[in-house]
Amino acid sequence: MTNLPKIYAPQEIEGKWYELWQKNGYFHAESTSDKPPYAIVIPPPNITGSLHIGHALDNTLQDCLIRWRRMQGYNALWMPGTDHAGIVTELIMERTLAEEGTSKIDLGREKFIERMWQWKDESAGYIVSQLQQLGCSCDWERERFTLDDGLSKAVRTAFVKLYDQGLIYHDVYMANWCPQCNTVLSNLEVEPIEIDGHFYHIHYPVKDSEVVLEIATTRPETMLGDTAVAVHPEDERYQHLIGKTAILPLCDREIPIIADAYVDREFGTGALKVTPAHDTNDYEIGGRHDLEQLTIFTRDGYINENAPEKYVGLSRWDCRKRVVKDLQDMEYLVKIVPHRHAVGHHDRCGTIVEPVISPQWFMNVRPLAQRAIEATKKGEIKFIPERETSRFYHWMENIEPWPISRQRWWGHQLPIWHCNACQAVTAAMETPQQCECGASDFRQEEDVLDTWFSSGLWPFSTMGWPENTEELKTFYPTSVLVTGWDILFFWVARMIMLGLGCMDKVPFRTVYLHGLVADEKGQKMSKSKGNTIDPLEAIDTYGTDAFRFALVNASTPIPYVPLPEPQIEAGKRFANKIWNAARFILMNLEKHPVPPSMDTTETEQETLEIAWIRSRLSRTITTTTDAFDNFRLYEAAQTLYAFLWHEFCDWYLEFAKQRVSQNDPKALWVAADVLEQTMRLLHPVMPFLTEEVWQQLPHSGSRSRASERDSVTVSSWPEPTSRNPTAEITMATLMEVIESIRSIRGELNVPIGASVEVHIQSPNAEVRERLETYLAQYLPAFTRVADITIAESLPKPSASAEAVIGELAIYIPLADIIDLDAEHARLSKRHQQAVKDVTAAQKTLDNPNFIERAPERVVAQKKAQLERMLTEQEKLARSLAMLTEE
Repeated sequence: MTNLPKIYAPQEIEGKWYELWQKNGYFHAESTSDKPPYAIVIPPPNITGSLHIGHALDNTLQDCLIRWRRMQGYNALWMPGTDHAGIVTELIMERTLAEEGTSKIDLGREKFIERMWQWKDESAGYIVSQLQQLGCSCDWERERFTLDDGLSKAVRTAFVKLYDQGLIYHDVYMANWCPQCNTVLSNLEVEPIEIDGHFYHIHYPVKDSEVVLEIATTRPETMLGDTAVAVHPEDERYQHLIGKTAILPLCDREIPIIADAYVDREFGTGALKVTPAHDTNDYEIGGRHDLEQLTIFTRDGYINENAPEKYVGLSRWDCRKRVVKDLQDMEYLVKIVPHRHAVGHHDRCGTIVEPVISPQWFMNVRPLAQRAIEATKKGEIKFIPERETSRFYHWMENIEPWPISRQRWWGHQLPIWHCNACQAVTAAMETPQQCECGASDFRQEEDVLDTWFSSGLWPFSTMGWPENTEELKTFYPTSVLVTGWDILFFWVARMIMLGLGCMDKVPFRTVYLHGLVADEKGQKMSKSKGNTIDPLEAIDTYGTDAFRFALVNASTPIPYVPLPEPQIEAGKRFANKIWNAARFILMNLEKHPVPPSMDTTETEQETLEIAWIRSRLSRTITTTTDAFDNFRLYEAAQTLYAFLWHEFCDWYLEFAKQRVSQNDPKALWVAADVLEQTMRLLHPVMPFLTEEVWQQLPHSGSRSRASERDSVTVSSWPEPTSRNPTAEITMATLMEVIESIRSIRGELNVPIGASVEVHIQSPNAEVRERLETYLAQYLPAFTRVADITIAESLPKPSASAEAVIGELAIYIPLADIIDLDAEHARLSKRHQQAVKDVTAAQKTLDNPNFIERAPERVVAQKKAQLERMLTEQEKLARSLAMLTEE
């Protein structure tokens, strides 16, 4: 009796198979092997996190690739690990401490770090267990963490190496500052967000004259730090004022009026307030004109003592309100104009960032960026999709120095030591023994490295660098990196540069950048928008395999890939379809077991349906393998879906049922073989279901079922056999004819139990021969037939339905089968409603306001809906015509 229950319950099978895979070490790669190497390093998820929809897509695609290569006989390594996620993790701990009535300052650095490690040890396993629930076949024996001892050594080694090469240096420069997190940020960590603001037009009097300059600014509070007014040197409106002095309102401070070509004469009033300490462009202007850099903000965003006393201690936002009120009261404020503009926010905490002049550690990445460009142009790295290559070049060609220091505690403390005697700076792996001045008293730099620095070393640090390990010799450079396009610059570009800088080799051969998961409207899924799908809820509801199939099926090469919930439901229906097909085969194999001597690959004297399904399977193997080879995993999923659902289940199994009823089980035995091979093809996408079914089936080359030690996970990837074009062409003709006959019966409400006459005319002798040879044999598997007539030419019977396939015509007399008048009335009513629906939809699309104002996706959906309506209308009109023709 088959071990497959009647109902497919994924939760009852998934856990046991993952446990078996791990127990038997199927995911472990060997450090040295005769097999060809294939390696992927996981984009390390934050230890803070739980599995979100982006993780689910990213890791499902990686798992598909690694399982596929493992089955192809590769020594396949999927390197797992987690990221300490500096700022994010520290913010979470700070909130926890606040709830406890304390803070990290109260604890002190050492105790705070101890608390962070304690929390990491308690929570890090959560995300790992979720990845395992998703089916990820990582080499868990090699799991790494970006702050573990080995990776910490790698970070120090890389830093010192790059410092000694002159690429890491200390400088004072304008940088992005988060007042909430109290740290500097790189440009990539600042997210521009559109907000509704204002332009404040303010009068700046010119000293010793009646002239006033009208200045427009979105940040009136920063005027407290103004040290000049700038105009364009060729702006005729202001040339007579260049070199004169303006009086700064509210501060009663004199500031020069300068000429600088940066000023846009057409923007605002053409006169620009210059605040060198609080605006990047003003900082550059200040440098050219040797202006004072007057800082008016504290590091946490409050007004400091450099501003007039009445503003000191106010927040940025309270100061703005107070400044605007004072400008109004003193009649300096001309007007306030609404203005929508982009303002930089910290991508982690959401705080509006401040440009500040700050001493920081920087990395000059331009030499490495140039090497990365050259390596890519030589073909050492390939980007998929290809369009990402030009985006990569553009960024690397215009790259800025990378501020790598962060004013936080959780992370890799910079391996920089300051001599307390002479203030000399030393970069070293450990605390230096003695300074050049002879002193031995050192203090370590308090700043930590940007998290992306340690993540940038991930492909080789996880394999034991700086030691020359067997893993590095075997697996570096890795085969492919899989990640979302949104971190091409954050992470991918930095890995390439650091790989070249530390290893003198690119870190991977291929970069596969997939889209971001979106809702049905094309908007990126996020918790803040309330439009996300919780992967764990989806898995609980539909099963892991259904969820994975939906993700892979959706992974088309577009920036935002929609994943509506009905798509996951469709994955569950697909799983049920496979389950039921397997049950049918297994239950019938109990009555008709495959003979030990039976070779299901033999081709002599095989029936048409067997020759056809073998040929279609061969095509499916070729297409699926090619799709995997070219990172079109969505195409692999769609190919397997079409083959299993439509060709194997809808057609071949119906033929097999017919053969079994005639006491001819050969088609059944072939069905078992085809399903076994297809389970291997589908395994990378749907690992749990395929393992459960595969374990029950007879296997190619052996008539016994799999032993407990065997698994589809380590079975061989199917190889295509020769195609049979004749069988495929013949069966395609039969399927079209059978489908047309079934469609006529369905559209015209022919009772299921009624037998119909079928008249077919075709001028093509080859087509007639195919139909005469096979139609009577196969048609009864799908519909009741009284008689079949096939001729080169024959008259159309009265009151008959008609279907046309190219030159071939099918007639089915209906006068004695259905009530023609009642059916005509039913179809007429449906046709009238269809005409109304089409008219309404067309009216909407003809409305220019709808086309201009509705989102593109909504317009596209409406057009698709109209196409479906037109098809339905045409089908109903065709059915009515069949009933009215004599």
